[in-house]
Amino acid sequence: KPDYERAMQQYDQYVALLRQCGLEVTVLEPNEEYPDSVFIEDNALCTPHGVAILSRPGAASRRGEASLPDLRQALSQHYDIIEQVEAPGTVDPGDIMMVGEHYYIGLSHRTNQAAAEQITAILERYGMTAETVEVTGVLHLKDDVVYLDNNNLIVAKAYEHHPAFAAFNKLVVDDDEYYAVNSLWINGTVIVPQGFPKIEQQIRDCGYHVELIDTSEFEKITGSLTCMSLRF
Repeated sequence: KPDYERAMQQYDQYVALLRQCGLEVTVLEPNEEYPDSVFIEDNALCTPHGVAILSRPGAASRRGEASLPDLRQALSQHYDIIEQVEAPGTVDPGDIMMVGEHYYIGLSHRTNQAAAEQITAILERYGMTAETVEVTGVLHLKDDVVYLDNNNLIVAKAYEHHPAFAAFNKLVVDDDEYYAVNSLWINGTVIVPQGFPKIEQQIRDCGYHVELIDTSEFEKITGSLTCMSLRF
């Protein structure tokens, strides 16, 4: 069970580190009705190409998060175009990985084919492309595969030889450091969970500046670095 006070300290450190990496950060007010809303990435797909897509989360308990007025209001400060996934589609954008103008959409227990088709159609309408990837054994695609930049991909061993990612330079994470697959690239810096020295060194060897952060309280509830923010 996570320690609430320590989790809040780690969250504050996370926000501070995003700002240190050069991002402008907007923190929404807490919503006690949706305690999982700290994992805000699952509420929207924010593209750098002029469109945001509000999700329809796969867990029924989270279904209302993407419709909260403060989320739409915050997004409208940056996007003139906001689309919406509709039923019967369900999607957690933790299943969606952006690589330039191309998007990999994981089909999982949370993200279904109907949502993938809607998102693909929206992306194509605005000049982007997408493809689907089957996800098994984990909650989200980005538990197992995370893109950095410059064709570099962090992958769990299960995806080391996946044909969808054959063209990438892959940094393969050992099973005992699995949690660190979900590291976060921002403006040339890679934020890495602390305590995973092997993948940390691989990332440094690729020429990245690395910042370490303790997210151990969020790890207890399967939370990780990318899922706690929307970045664009």
